[in-house]
Parts: sequence; C-alpha cells; structure tokens
Amino acid sequence: MSIPTRLSSYLEQLGTRYDVCAHDWSRSSAETARAAHVLPSQLAKPVLVEDDDGCVMAVIPADKAVTLRELSRALGRDGLRLSDENRISELFQDCDRGAMPPVGMAWGIETIVDDELEANDVVYLEAGDHQRLLRMTRDQFRELMRGARHGHFCKTLH
Repeated sequence: MSIPTRLSSYLEQLGTRYDVCAHDWSRSSAETARAAHVLPSQLAKPVLVEDDDGCVMAVIPADKAVTLRELSRALGRDGLRLSDENRISELFQDCDRGAMPPVGMAWGIETIVDDELEANDVVYLEAGDHQRLLRMTRDQFRELMRGARHGHFCKTLH
C-alpha cells in the first residue's frame, strides 16, 4: 500500500517536507521502531480516544502510554475511553488496519500532541501501512502539528 491520498494531499497542502523510510513489515509501534532501527521515543504513536462528543487523536512517543486522566484534563473533557479497532478502521478506511498515521487533522479529527515528541531532533510517523515511516526534522514536525493542541499526558510503559 502507498501513503493514503488523504495524508499525502494534506502534507502537500501544508508544504511539509519528509522522507519515506521503508522497513520490514511490523504489527506494533515497538516492532516498527525495531524494524526501522529508530528509537521508540522518536516514533510518534497515535492513540484514538473518544467520548460522547466524538474522537480525539493523542500523539505520544511509541515508548509511552496515554494517561487518560491527564489527557481528559488537558482537553477539558470527561469520560474519555480508548477507541476500539473497529471504530479506528471505520475512520481510517484508507489505511491498513493498525497503521493509522498520527496526523488526525488530515481526517478532520482533533489532535493533541504530547510535548515529549518535540524534544527529538527527528520524528518518525506511521505512513498508513505496516512498511513505511515518514521521517521529518523537529521543525518540520512542529510545523505539521502547529494546528494541534499540545500538552503533557503520557507516562512510561512498564
């Protein structure tokens, strides 16, 4: 599969510069980082959450987990829960199952980015399949995420 048209059009519209990095097929963020030989802290992992008001995409480093309490506080919303795979597949039909890009804005989904990601010189993003990452500099990533909310709402995985 190639990069979804919706994502490539969005990146082009913003003038986002990036490199495409191929890697062996992987099924999780941790596996992707290993296959692509990148630090998990440099890989932007999307986590889709929802409540009665709709979905929000939280973008965190791949070696972290979302703290729903902190995320709810940052967004001023109660009752946030993780979205299930069926809901994610419904919204990201043009992506391989389990490989949604961390650019919810391209799909009209409110996005919030954890500040820890912007501490990296380089950030990698899933490209919509299980074999490609987009590589961009911190400045390119910041520019891409300029329209997203920012905060701190992740914790280290155990």
